[in-house]
Amino acid sequence: MIGDKLQQHATQIASSLALAELSYPFGDEIQVFKVMDKIFMLSFELAQNPMINLKVEPDQGEMLREIYPSIRTGYHMNKRHWISVYAGEEITAELVEDLVKTSYQLVTAKLNKQQKQVLAIHSAAQNSNP
Repeated sequence: MIGDKLQQHATQIASSLALAELSYPFGDEIQVFKVMDKIFMLSFELAQNPMINLKVEPDQGEMLREIYPSIRTGYHMNKRHWISVYAGEEITAELVEDLVKTSYQLVTAKLNKQQKQVLAIHSAAQNSNP
């Protein structure tokens, strides 16, 4: 997957998730996707290389970095819990979708009970409106 497509696809997936919000707290060049004020994805360029940062389980992140040359430790993030995904031939649309949704799920799993209830209501409403 080439760089622009990587970011476009990741942004499309992230935007479709319940209560996902796009903001620019770090400047116009860095897209930050949050759910209930918790970051689950960043999209930006580093040395003209489009990339996305996503949350992962530490073991999953290690495995992904071993398998995919275009996946590295999270740039400017906790190296155990975040990965940076760069464009590369081995990076597929399905992989990007899976990684974005996994990041979202890891973040929503840490929400408090009230936040989870609000999210569940929005998710149910979103799923009932095709």
